[in-house]
Amino acid sequence: METYMILLVGVFFSVAVYLFLSRHIIRILLGAAILGNAVNLLIFTSGRLTREVPPIIATGPTGTPETMANPLPQALILTAIVISFSFFAFLLVLTYRTYQELDTDDTDEMRFAEPRGQQMPPLEY
Repeated sequence: METYMILLVGVFFSVAVYLFLSRHIIRILLGAAILGNAVNLLIFTSGRLTREVPPIIATGPTGTPETMANPLPQALILTAIVISFSFFAFLLVLTYRTYQELDTDDTDEMRFAEPRGQQMPPLEY
């Protein structure tokens, strides 16, 4: 089960990086959302995935910590989901306002600080 989750995390990370390399701001925004989900799934998988034993250590020989899921990553994920949703909502509003002001979602056309036709500044000194 954990092997499939790790493969899914790898797919999420690769899709997020692919979307980050796009020129359109909406794709970059979706890449940020997918990257947040990939990190959440990675933290959740690191806490062991078991459905058979609850994360409560029983007194006696029946409960061993090696077979139980760690409840701390699960609590961290609940907090991270709320934070990532609010961050995504903020980025969505920011993207919408940028599109209203500049009338484009292409990041190359958003560069007003660099006038067209002039030479680019040196990249190395």
